[in-house]
Amino acid sequence: MKIYTRTGDAGDTALFDGTRVRKSDRRVAAYGDVDELNAWLGLVRAAGVDEDIADMIVRIQRDLFALGARLADPSHRIAERVTKATVTSEEIARLEGWIDALEAELPPLRKFILARGSVAGASLHVARTTCRRAERAIASLGPDSLEPALLTYVNRLSDLLFVMARVVNRRAASPELEW
Repeated sequence: MKIYTRTGDAGDTALFDGTRVRKSDRRVAAYGDVDELNAWLGLVRAAGVDEDIADMIVRIQRDLFALGARLADPSHRIAERVTKATVTSEEIARLEGWIDALEAELPPLRKFILARGSVAGASLHVARTTCRRAERAIASLGPDSLEPALLTYVNRLSDLLFVMARVVNRRAASPELEW
C-alpha cells in the first residue's frame, strides 16, 4: 500500500463515514490539532523523561488517536465494540488521578510561571498550548456534534500537561521562573 492516495489533491478529505469535506473544515482542523498534540508528546518522550511520565504519555497518545477517530466520525459509525477508539469518564478519571499524584511532588503554585525549563519540560508547555488550541477547535464544533467526554478529556489533559511540565522541570532541577 502506498502512502499517497491522490484523493486529497484538490483540497478535500474523507471523514470516517466516507463524507468528503474540505481540508479547511472545522472538524478536520480539530483532529489536526489533536494530531499535532500527539506529535509534540512524541517529542517530549524523545527528549527524555522518567519512565512514569513516559508511560503516561504513551497512554495519552493512544487516547489521542481514539479522540481523533471520534472527531473524524460525525455519523458515529465506529462500532461500540471498538473499545480502543473510545474516550469515556474512565479515561478522564485516569487523568485526574495522575494530576493528583504528580501535584503531590510540587510546591503550591502561588504565581504564574513562564514556560521554560528542560527540553522535555518546555516541550510539555508547548504541548499544553497545543492542547488548548485543540480544545477551542473541538468546542467550536458545538455540543450537539460530539460526545461530551471528548471536550472534558482535552480540558483535563491540558491541566495534566501543565502539571507534567512542572514535575519534569523540577526533576531536572530546572527552577520555575515566576512572572
